[in-house]
Order: sequence, then C-alpha cells, then structure tokens
Amino acid sequence: MDLGESESPGGFFALRTTVPETGGAHRPLARLYAGEDGPLHARVDRVTARLGAPERRVGASVAHLGLAARLWSTALGPAALHGRFPDLDPGELYWDGALSAPDDLWWAGRATRPATVDQLRAAVQEAHLVPLHAALRRDGRISPRLLWGNAGSALAGALRELTRWAHTHGRPEVAERAALLVSGLLDHPDLAGTVRGPRLRRASCCLYYRCPGAGLCGDCVFDHAPRTGLDTRPSAP
Repeated sequence: MDLGESESPGGFFALRTTVPETGGAHRPLARLYAGEDGPLHARVDRVTARLGAPERRVGASVAHLGLAARLWSTALGPAALHGRFPDLDPGELYWDGALSAPDDLWWAGRATRPATVDQLRAAVQEAHLVPLHAALRRDGRISPRLLWGNAGSALAGALRELTRWAHTHGRPEVAERAALLVSGLLDHPDLAGTVRGPRLRRASCCLYYRCPGAGLCGDCVFDHAPRTGLDTRPSAP
C-alpha cells in the first residue's frame, strides 16, 4: 500500500507516518476519547474565534467537520486506490488540533485492513466518530443529528474528491470502488439519510452560514441562507 499515492487526491487524504517536520503537540486520539478534552476545547476555541462565530457550537460544528473529513479521507483514499487502508487505531493515530492538514495527523501504526464496508465502519465510524461525538457533546450543547450530518457530508466530500481525481487520471476502478464503499457506509442507521440524491446533498445544516461574511457550503441543505434562527432542518419542498 503506497500512502504517498493516497495523498494525491488532496491534502485531506495525506497521512503522516513520521513526526511532522513542523513539530507540534500530537497526542493519541485515544486520550481525547478517554476524557482528555483540552486539545479539543482549544481547537473549538480557535475555530470559533477565527470565524467570528456567534455561538460556540457553530465553531464546534466546523471543527468537527474538518476532523471527520480527515478521518474518512485517510481511510477511504487508500481503500479505493489499493484495496487496503491503515488500521487507524486511536492509540496509534496522533492528532494536534493546532495544525492543519496534512500535519495534524500522524500515524504510528503499521497494520492495515481490507477495504470492506464493515472494516471501514469499524475503523472510522465506531473507533473514532462515536467517541469524538461524545467528546464534542462534553464540550457543549450540540445536536447528534448535526454531528452525524457532518459525518455524512465529510464522507460524501471524500467520495467527490476521489471521483474527480479518478476521472482526471484515468482510474475508473478507483471511483467505482469508492462509490460502492460509501454507499454501504451510508446504509448505517446513524448515517442513513444524512445526504441525499445523486449529488449527495446534505439533509441538515452545519451552521457555518451564521458566521459573519459566510456563504453556504457546496452541499448545503439550504438554497438560500436563512435570515434568522438556528434551524438545521431542510427547507420545505
């Protein structure tokens, strides 16, 4: 498995296997999930301040979306390209929320898993997203529906990038494998219905539109930004 090639669709797919040259304060994600919430609190604070978000949960949502995208991409990329992906054990996957992709994640493991829906679900959704959502809810009030909507959107975004890369580089089998895997992953009750239609448009809002000067995300549930309120439900048809 060539992790170097797995970086090629974009920075979100890159996974460091040595300590990043930028240094940093990387800690195993297992420690965060076990209750050492300081780095996550700090990440949410930074994102909230940078966006000028009117509520902390807006910053928490955007911070979560970024990390969820990294977790899905570093697994789905090699799974689609090579038929295997890094094990991503939370005790061997180090994260520094002060750094951006690809320096935010550092994998100290060696084991890989076969590229099946069940293996991807166990490695990312169960081992990371479930405890990450619990950690974010310890940080403050945030809807589980919003978090799973973010997770579905991040997964769909990884698929779009892989599909675009595969078509550009004449690798249709990569796009086909990625689409099959994502279809199976989205069949789980937590992710079912989070994105809809052929464009995989999300069914809930990440709240980014509430930030000063922000527009709508490319897959936003809304056609136009709501003027008031924090409603995350889709507009009426």
